[in-house]
Amino acid sequence: ESNGLFRQVATLSDARQIAEVIDEGRAMFVVSIPAEFASRLAQGQSTAVQLILDGRNSVTAGLASGYVSSIVGSYNRTLRQAAGLSGTGGVQIERRAWFNPNLESRWSLMPTLIASLSLIQTLLLAALSVAREREQGTFDQLLVTPLTPMQILVGKAVPSVMVGLMQSTIILLIIRFWFQIPMAGSIVTLYLGLLVFTVAAVGVGLSLSALSLTMQQAMLYTFLVVMPLMMLSGMLTPVRNMPEVLQVATYANPLRFGVAIARGVYLEGATLVDIVPHLIPLSVMIAVTLPLAAWLFRHRLG
Repeated sequence: ESNGLFRQVATLSDARQIAEVIDEGRAMFVVSIPAEFASRLAQGQSTAVQLILDGRNSVTAGLASGYVSSIVGSYNRTLRQAAGLSGTGGVQIERRAWFNPNLESRWSLMPTLIASLSLIQTLLLAALSVAREREQGTFDQLLVTPLTPMQILVGKAVPSVMVGLMQSTIILLIIRFWFQIPMAGSIVTLYLGLLVFTVAAVGVGLSLSALSLTMQQAMLYTFLVVMPLMMLSGMLTPVRNMPEVLQVATYANPLRFGVAIARGVYLEGATLVDIVPHLIPLSVMIAVTLPLAAWLFRHRLG
């Protein structure tokens, strides 16, 4: 901690606690120091320190590994100068990256595309589907039917959800068979999470559509929304590394939870129980955005 690069978040006494702090994202890495560490150094012998990295974000893990290596190298030089240790003595690092053994950037990035590309597609489809009909005047014909605004919106949402899941399937096949990235979790769990995520994304798209009178407005609103959603999703920069204000803002971002589900199931082998904390906020978004879109339609048309 003295170098200002790292902050100690916990002191673990049991190796089984390592998985907990890594999985929950509380720690970027864990340094495991053996019990005989000090005694072996005092005897002029080599000893090993295990560095367990969170490989879900390969860039951050690579930087952390480099910094730790530099710190250990400096510590070794200090030991040799102060205690006259031989060149073969000192501390050696044994690195182990969980969920991404070789710290390949594509392992971290590709699963996130399942959610991010689907978000763009579903937002556009949902936003343009209603705006186009309103622009052409055919939406007025739907309003004279016995259907309620909510029923009309559900009918518009179903095709967008199906297209989003189809696109997710195509991306999933490319990741698995073209890029040869193995899937650690259950395909059923992944699709359940993607279904809830896609419905939430469609709800946002329909809300944007309710605010739009023309297709141009719908496209403009969509592109204005997509970039902040991508930047605040944790796809490139971990959410915990963002300023606190932005961390709070990410709770209103469906892509944050879609990325977490895709990475968690695909790379970590997360179970249904593991992704429930991500499904809950997505379900809240669905419960808010769909009624909001229906209310906006009623309000604008009234």
